[in-house]
Amino acid sequence: MYVTDTHALAVDADDGEAVVRELRDRAEILDALYRLGLGQDLKDRELFGSALTPDAELDFRPAAAKWGAQPPLMAGRDTIVTMILDMFVGRVDTTHQVTNPRVVVDGDTARLTALVEAQHLLIADRSTFALLKNRYDVDLVRDGDRWLIRRLRVDNAWFTGDPGAIFAA
Repeated sequence: MYVTDTHALAVDADDGEAVVRELRDRAEILDALYRLGLGQDLKDRELFGSALTPDAELDFRPAAAKWGAQPPLMAGRDTIVTMILDMFVGRVDTTHQVTNPRVVVDGDTARLTALVEAQHLLIADRSTFALLKNRYDVDLVRDGDRWLIRRLRVDNAWFTGDPGAIFAA
């Protein structure tokens, strides 16, 4: 499920070209997650969608179960972008911070594990908020020189505030 390898690079450290290729892949893999987070924070549909494959799946059910919610599995880039942004635009401000990324590259596929802290504030009442610390389990595929998220599973480590008020669109 999570990337738990005991080392970072999978290639021989003496093979300079292979190291550069893997480091470039790792930067692009992380960029997919950064695009997703910043696209949501800026309510930028193009940036948000640029992180996802057309057939992407976003599974927020494990996280939501921690506060008793039962959202659907979101499938398809357009559906994910529409569901997430329509729920928040004009109603909720968000900020996402990504830490502790772990990556495994296997040819044209990759796995990413990261901690993502997501702050959510109701625009109409800033005292209503939810601060979530989530574990992300991500499958990605190569798309030319960049990487796209094919599957994202979000589980919640802890939260404070009222997620029910934030996610009840």
